[in-house]
Amino acid sequence: MGREPGFATLVAIILEQQVSLYSGAAALARLARAAGDLEPANVAALGEERARAAGLTRQKARYVVGLAERIVAGRLDPPALESAADDEVRSRLIEVPGIGRWTADIYLLMALGRPDVWPDGDLALATAMRSAKRLDLIPDGAAQRRIAEAWRPWRAVAARLLWHAYLAGER
Repeated sequence: MGREPGFATLVAIILEQQVSLYSGAAALARLARAAGDLEPANVAALGEERARAAGLTRQKARYVVGLAERIVAGRLDPPALESAADDEVRSRLIEVPGIGRWTADIYLLMALGRPDVWPDGDLALATAMRSAKRLDLIPDGAAQRRIAEAWRPWRAVAARLLWHAYLAGER
């Protein structure tokens, strides 16, 4: 479940927002083909219109091209995030249009391997938590945070276990 830190992973996570992992991966593959590769300069040069022609929604095209332009302009340095504290990474990423707390937390957890991150609002985690805790309803964000507090300082480990349980149940 780990991912390499950097631009391509940030783009992948943006494309996976509110869709299945499979849909996100398909969109990422189309973008990579259209851009030649997933380097920021190539995606910035591709532009929003051609990113949309490659199958991205208007909003996602704006987000990934904007992210690429920000990196090319030196306003975001993904390698510098690797040594930054969790709150600093979140704050730098959330400045980027299209990146909210969930996206920043997924990046912290999956790409930077931070051990105590809980991505609020993840439906797969909420569904798996309901099953694991034998809850009547899928817990809302506040309930998830209360339950996840018991797993501190290893909430990311719990999240990974719950994702695996969720994915195993999909089959």
